[in-house]
Amino acid sequence: MDKSTINFQLAKFVTSAPSLDQCPEDVGREVAFAGRSNAGKSSAINTLTRNKSLARTSKTPGRTQMINYFSVNETHRLVDLPGYGYAKVPIAMKKKWDKHLAEYLQLRKSLAGLILLMDIRHPLQDYDRQMLNWAAEAGLPVHILLTKSDKLKRGPAKDTLVRVNLFLREIDPQVSLLTAQTFSSLKKQGIDELETQLVHWLEADFASD
Repeated sequence: MDKSTINFQLAKFVTSAPSLDQCPEDVGREVAFAGRSNAGKSSAINTLTRNKSLARTSKTPGRTQMINYFSVNETHRLVDLPGYGYAKVPIAMKKKWDKHLAEYLQLRKSLAGLILLMDIRHPLQDYDRQMLNWAAEAGLPVHILLTKSDKLKRGPAKDTLVRVNLFLREIDPQVSLLTAQTFSSLKKQGIDELETQLVHWLEADFASD
């Protein structure tokens, strides 16, 4: 499918929601971005949309505590989920975030797929595996972005991608729901592959109508 059928540069901020019941109407199609607080999630969204100020980036991990919505057009959305992991917040707050994330992943009908971001130097941490488990329970396809790939030389970066793909193959032998790629916001690498995956998910329902 031609990735140009959706122009991600037209993405605009819509709203921030603290919980699932305050999200926009559950219609159309959306893809969510999730990852540890230092995985480069907001930077990836800004790189994808060519808008460096669209998704807020912070030097303080965990500051994004809302479900942030961006419209691409009338029927398609991108969603920036709260960062998890390193946030210096009370345990009760972390449990509350976990609850909202689980509810969103398992109950949101318009959710077409999950972009799961991991720092290529520290992939498949406990929270990452938890996200994969939540997605598996919901039958939700996941595309992993191994971010900050510019921090590694080509050989080690390729080795990490191979290792992650082997892990995913254990969960999904058909490699139909779980895929991965390397990505660098700094070097603008991996954007085309990401766009192709997003368009595939966002337009899948319309293509079958």
